[in-house]
Amino acid sequence: GERIEKLDRIRRALESRSEELVQAVHQDLRKPEPEIQLSEIYPVTTEIKHARSHLADWIKPASVPSPLVLLGARSEIRYEPKGVVLIIAPWNFPFQLAMSPLVSAIAAGNAAIVKPSELAPRTAAFTRSLLEELFDEGEVAVIEGDADVAKSLTEQPFDHIFFTGSPRVGREVMAAAAPNLTSVTLELGGKSPVIVDSSADLTEAATKIVWGKCLNAGQSCVAPDYVLVPKSDEARFLELAREALVERYGPAERLADNPDYGRIINKDHFRRVENLVDSAVRGGARIEGGGTFREEDLFIPPTLLSGVRPDSKIMQEEIFGPVLPILSYGTREEAIALVTARPKPLALYVFARDRAAVEAILGQVDSGDSVVNDVLVHYANPYLPFGGVNQSGMGKAHGFSGFKAFSHQRAVMHQPKRGLPRLLYPPYTPLVRRLIRFTLRFF
Repeated sequence: GERIEKLDRIRRALESRSEELVQAVHQDLRKPEPEIQLSEIYPVTTEIKHARSHLADWIKPASVPSPLVLLGARSEIRYEPKGVVLIIAPWNFPFQLAMSPLVSAIAAGNAAIVKPSELAPRTAAFTRSLLEELFDEGEVAVIEGDADVAKSLTEQPFDHIFFTGSPRVGREVMAAAAPNLTSVTLELGGKSPVIVDSSADLTEAATKIVWGKCLNAGQSCVAPDYVLVPKSDEARFLELAREALVERYGPAERLADNPDYGRIINKDHFRRVENLVDSAVRGGARIEGGGTFREEDLFIPPTLLSGVRPDSKIMQEEIFGPVLPILSYGTREEAIALVTARPKPLALYVFARDRAAVEAILGQVDSGDSVVNDVLVHYANPYLPFGGVNQSGMGKAHGFSGFKAFSHQRAVMHQPKRGLPRLLYPPYTPLVRRLIRFTLRFF
């Protein structure tokens, strides 16, 4: 009742103020309007609709079996609010990554403090304005500020912290939460690889990978970071990737004027990506498309790199920009070895029509999530848990998984007056000892 009313409040306000949100995000990231609708608004409204339709089942105590030795007992799991939670959002999807966790937190019955990213100031101001209009400060509060504000917040005794950002800052959040033993969900990132198998449809693979790399100018934690293609397919893949870029965004010389293509968030990130490319080229990589960077308006075109060395700097850190290293491999084992030599990624993408090849790759390469024959789209399914493993994250989000992240799973057992355990109480007479042995053997 009350929780659904709060979720409806957000949905109605979002419908009435969507144009305002589009302007704010566009000013921060030069993101095209359709992309804002698909990546900032749609995931939030989908999360709300999904929570609304399933909340009655989620909050109902879930009956679970009891072992025979507890014959007559009634056991259940109750999902209870953790209390007051902190949500720290990043700048790349500045609205969606603040609001989707908030939907889960509200569905689970918590009060929340939301810390939007200061690097997307217009979206942060919109988020504060929206939530201040909808909620009393005791229900949902928004605190703006820089990294120092975020750091001081993480040191407070919250009941849960949900952080989305880099693995480096994720470690700091976890360390700050440790003295209070605050539980954390860390949505981090890493180098999400694409393995293109020899059985793949190359045209399909190139088209989908290029789209996933260019969305939000590559500034996505689940963007395909680098591609592994069979040596025999490398030249054809490059040709198809270039064609896909022209088909989606037009000729390279007119790309800077294309409203469908975004920009890098700021000069620091622009220079970081530029330095990665320069370093790769110095190490022998070749620019196969793009490469003309323009700092004055933070423009980096989709840039394809071939001949990238596995030990180069661009293969050591998450690119977080529209630059796609393409590495070739001889055998599938080589490709798998190259991926598994790196920290476990947030996402693994496999393009293959051979089912055995798909299972071989999925079976040997660990990742938070995986998609076969596409990229990014798993994020749009609220029935799937979303999240990383080890360095790419901790805990899961979306749908029931998000609800559980913000809930305490309380075990409750109701015992009958004369339960079997009473027969095993001391004093440990010969009969009781025989009963214990019998229990160990047969129960």
